[in-house]
Amino acid sequence: MRFTFIDVAKAEFPIQHLCQVLEVSPSGSFAWRSRPACQRQRDDLVLLAHVRSAFRESNGTYGSPRMTRELQN
Repeated sequence: MRFTFIDVAKAEFPIQHLCQVLEVSPSGSFAWRSRPACQRQRDDLVLLAHVRSAFRESNGTYGSPRMTRELQN
């Protein structure tokens, strides 16, 4: 979570200062950025795409029970 914040805020603040305030090392931040996404993150992105697609197709009317059934099919 800290590294994600650093990645977003780096446009406005120096990375060194962000790392110091959040008590992480700059090398850790750079290592996090260069690391590929894990399988769980890739699976979550695929699921999110399915959820958004089903939500659009339902014109935003599906709640959690219908969405769950839709995703299980």
